[in-house]
Amino acid sequence: MKICFINPPFKADLGKFSRESRSPAITRSGALYYPLWLIYAAAYAEKKGFDIYFLDAPAKQFNEEQSLKLISDNASDSRLFVLDTSTPSISNDIRFGESLKKQYPEAFILLVGTHPSSTVEETLNYGTLIDGIARKEYDYTVSILARALQDSTSLYTVPGLTFRQEGAILHNADAEYISDLDDIPFASQFIKKHLSEMDYFFAAAHYPAIQIFTGRGCPSKCTFCVYPQTMHGHKYRLRSPQNVVSEFEYIAEHFPSVKEVIIEDDTFTANKQRVLDICQLLIAKGLPKRLKWLCNARVNLDLETMKIMKKAGCRLIIPGIESGNQQILNNIKKGTTIKQIEQYVKNAKKAGLLIHACYMVGNAGETRETMHNTLELAMRLKTDTAQFFPLIPYPGTEAYKWAQQNGYIKSDYEHYSRADGTHNCVLELPGLSSDEMVEFCDYARRKYYLRPWYILHRIKVGLTDPSDLRRSFKAFGRLKKYLFS
Repeated sequence: MKICFINPPFKADLGKFSRESRSPAITRSGALYYPLWLIYAAAYAEKKGFDIYFLDAPAKQFNEEQSLKLISDNASDSRLFVLDTSTPSISNDIRFGESLKKQYPEAFILLVGTHPSSTVEETLNYGTLIDGIARKEYDYTVSILARALQDSTSLYTVPGLTFRQEGAILHNADAEYISDLDDIPFASQFIKKHLSEMDYFFAAAHYPAIQIFTGRGCPSKCTFCVYPQTMHGHKYRLRSPQNVVSEFEYIAEHFPSVKEVIIEDDTFTANKQRVLDICQLLIAKGLPKRLKWLCNARVNLDLETMKIMKKAGCRLIIPGIESGNQQILNNIKKGTTIKQIEQYVKNAKKAGLLIHACYMVGNAGETRETMHNTLELAMRLKTDTAQFFPLIPYPGTEAYKWAQQNGYIKSDYEHYSRADGTHNCVLELPGLSSDEMVEFCDYARRKYYLRPWYILHRIKVGLTDPSDLRRSFKAFGRLKKYLFS
């Protein structure tokens, strides 16, 4: 039996829509994330013996017509179509699924992703042509559903499935979170067979790069973070250190052009001992000479661990600093302090690690004063790169519930992205408009990147690392129209 996995087209004429980033959009930096959750589910289905066709339409900027033609040529015999989704593109994704249903009426059309997992009945009530939704973590659900369709057995036994039955919407019991993540094949192996690493770009990483997850879930309770709240939960489940390093070895051997591995775990450093074990294995196998890597790392990371990470090939860490105001940090349940943040940055610089800092405005309690607190902290910390964005509250998150209950969301899902596909601010806070938050972020970006210190710093880093200088020039080329507009 064939399964067709699809990352659907969206605004293809405007750029590459990064559907599986934590804030889906056509990014100003040109970043395109691998559709990793779709990849893992497809890789597992392939492991279970199913024939797979995988279409990542945004990677090639295929439009709907081109995508449907490719499906017709390569996957018209599929009995199951699995469509990735996102909040900004959900109406488009449903329409694409309906087009498939009209063309292949005997096939089962399944939606996956954060948005339908959080708005199950709402999503299915948009129309009657979508057959079902695989809720939350869906790797096993897809393969179990495919087996049921192949064998013509009952769908009632498929965990995590919501589906239509004689006009009714039925909800099976939740699937259990996957505990043995070593059971899921390497994303890189699937990428090698079905995709091209040259199609994907992450501004903070050396190009080309491979993205992987080494764990799922996050023990932190940040109100805005979408994946732990909608798909993977708060228990951090881990691939074994040996399994992770084996994938590094695979990448080193089979991707001669790849320069860096992006570890996309919400918080890779949540388990210190495991980080140390991975690092020691990487060092023992000599992999830092071949591959650099970067990761998301909370600000409770200590200096000694940072030093070992650096020795093991880590080049850059990405902390979600979010705000320069302690009350805001408390409001969003960040679990960090300004003092921690400052020490973290000092330690990272001592360890020789670069830092990409993430800042956010528009959370509970935000004012013009607290926004400037954030910019003042960013200017003081002097990290290597930084990003400033308004909060985008996604369905299923505590931040969305807060914004919705207070009447702060003034737009529908289609307005989560602008006409050009870039991020949009959908919040209107008391005394703080969406336009003001966007203008502040634009101002903060210019203030940060156009100061003499920063320009000299990037040149200095580039003289010691020519590849980083090339990456900086490439990123600047993409961002300059936003910095000078």
